[in-house]
Amino acid sequence: MNTDNIITVTSPLLPDLRDFNAMLEQIWASKWVTNNGQFHRQLEKALAEYLGVPFISLFTNGTLPLLTALQALRITGEVITTPYSFVATTHSIWWNGCKPVFVDIEESTCGIDPDKIEAAITPKTTAIMPVHCYGKPCDTARIQAIADKYGLKVIYDAAHAFGVKVNGDSVLNQGDMSTLSFHATKVYNTLEGGALVMKDAETKQRIDYLKNFGFAGETEVVAPGINSKMDEVRAAYGLLNLRLVDASIEARHQVAIRYREALRGISGIRFFDDMPGVRHNYSYFPIFVDAKAYGMTRDELYFKMREQGVWGRRYFYPLISTFSTYRGLDSANPENLPVATRIADEVICLPMHHALSEGDVQKIIDCIVK
Repeated sequence: MNTDNIITVTSPLLPDLRDFNAMLEQIWASKWVTNNGQFHRQLEKALAEYLGVPFISLFTNGTLPLLTALQALRITGEVITTPYSFVATTHSIWWNGCKPVFVDIEESTCGIDPDKIEAAITPKTTAIMPVHCYGKPCDTARIQAIADKYGLKVIYDAAHAFGVKVNGDSVLNQGDMSTLSFHATKVYNTLEGGALVMKDAETKQRIDYLKNFGFAGETEVVAPGINSKMDEVRAAYGLLNLRLVDASIEARHQVAIRYREALRGISGIRFFDDMPGVRHNYSYFPIFVDAKAYGMTRDELYFKMREQGVWGRRYFYPLISTFSTYRGLDSANPENLPVATRIADEVICLPMHHALSEGDVQKIIDCIVK
């Protein structure tokens, strides 16, 4: 398929190839390509400073931090989570031998609804795994209050929330741990990659053991770890992209402004405005289609856009709770998840990235307005 004229939902932030080649030459000269090399150490330090977090550990993708967080906190039994996310969120719970328990979402953020959490808690519940969906912060204060009341751990899937701050503080500092994805589709990427944010040096040391087979030295293994370390090539790439990410976020911000100006007042089209006190990263721009008011279903608009070369995505459709692995769970009953079920049938994420031209944005808008 010729995709030359396709406007894709995202486009990777790429560093200058000459700068990248210069760093590759350093890696080749040192012959140190993985195992906590200089660029790996530099990137952990730089990201902790940029994000405003005390400790961070790099991983080779964004799913492994979720798996490792559950291991590090020794989570068992049931974990309350959202059906409205990418499948990695729930898969990580399943892979750890725990049972995911789905609760509904808030329409205002598409994040887990705090009002629904307590009813889902049982004697087997040990943790809550919310998602900062589209980078919009969850109601962290209410979630933490519930967790404290029942003695639960909170692990935030913050794959969308790179650089997001609430009243000047990183949203990644909430809960017991937060995880990040640095996949090529994200605001900030290392091609593939991810990270785990924690609050103290002792926990970071445990995480670093777990992601390196459990080794605490040349001959001592202290935990049943796995291999999930980030290599030097991706760490170098990440250092270069960190120089570019603020400009990329601002470019996305300008696209969001343009979308809002053009789509505000279009009957049957709803979208999010910025939240007060929040520094957003504009990782996604979802619209929600009310078929009756708009005169066209979400899918009709989605396929119309594709015919015109605009490839939005139905993030997140279908719900995780409808997949064969999970739909037999009591909590997966659609009657338990009315808001998530409806939103999943209404959403289209419009193309949102730093490389969109004015013409691209206008073409996207025309698909919806005309």
